[in-house]
Amino acid sequence: MAKTIFHSSIEGAQHGPKGLENFLAFAKQSGAAGAQPSNYMLEASDDGTSFKSAKEIKDCFEKNGLKIDGISAHCPFWVHTSAWTGTKSGHPFIHGPNQSKSPSELEQWYEDYCLKLMDLTAELGVKIMPMFWGVAFGWELATGYPWGFWAGPGFDLVEEGKERFVKKTEKLRAHANSLGMYLAHEIHPGTAAMCADEFNMLVDICDGDKCLGVNADPSHCWEGEHWEDRFLKVGSRVYGCHVKNFTIHKGVPLRKMESDWHNRAMQFTDLGTGDLNMTRYAEIMMRIGYPKRYCQAMGTDSAPLVVEAESNYRDGDATSADGIAWVRDNLCFPVAEGSFEDAMGA
Repeated sequence: MAKTIFHSSIEGAQHGPKGLENFLAFAKQSGAAGAQPSNYMLEASDDGTSFKSAKEIKDCFEKNGLKIDGISAHCPFWVHTSAWTGTKSGHPFIHGPNQSKSPSELEQWYEDYCLKLMDLTAELGVKIMPMFWGVAFGWELATGYPWGFWAGPGFDLVEEGKERFVKKTEKLRAHANSLGMYLAHEIHPGTAAMCADEFNMLVDICDGDKCLGVNADPSHCWEGEHWEDRFLKVGSRVYGCHVKNFTIHKGVPLRKMESDWHNRAMQFTDLGTGDLNMTRYAEIMMRIGYPKRYCQAMGTDSAPLVVEAESNYRDGDATSADGIAWVRDNLCFPVAEGSFEDAMGA
């Protein structure tokens, strides 16, 4: 009998106000087989100084009959690697008591936080942590050409960024490796790696560090790099997989300074009506070996397709519930055991 290698799951970041118990209840009610809670949902205090126990978290998952499909830790890792710039853009992710800390204090606090989060994740038996590294190369390089690429007497922003990334992430990477964990960077605008070539550069400057993985998400391939090219280039490092769609509105500059999502060129959509063919995306995940890689790391018999559907117009819960059902009904298909040509002429 043909085997199904994927199961439908959901990302927790957009559902933070629900808390862990209500989020998992929502996921189960919507038909998910697993869930990927955010780091905030695992906290036992609002100031981020303590976490729920592994037993408490496991019991909550077992109560709802759901698989633990990784821990989403994008925000604290991004703050850690971006704090040096003095940016205020990370403050929505920063715990209240930390808002007035200096960049160096923030960096140290979130390094300690990420280390403790990794310990808890390992105690849960989870080996994959979807996240993204912050702007280790600085905002000038993050804006793209032509800012920041020149070098001269006493400065080279690219080389400085390489050295900064290696140094700032050294302790986190070492701890991940000690736990057998993969830190799955989501290639994303405004991070340390915004395209496949940049991610491969991070791997290179860190001497091929095993813990440096990728969390695939095709909805961030909207500025020149086709999603298929991206994930074929980093295929052997893909350990996580978000499912998300988007559309590009014609005639609107992609880099326009606009706070209202409705007026932006790039807008996320429900899964079925965006510009991406999500079935082709799932097939590419199979082609690069994501399901097998995930199952080997986690000791499971199926890999999650983690819904992160967002919409400017549809209610958030309705968008997520529709996404869970869409993945379950359209992407969790039985896998062919051979070619359709095999049966021809038989």
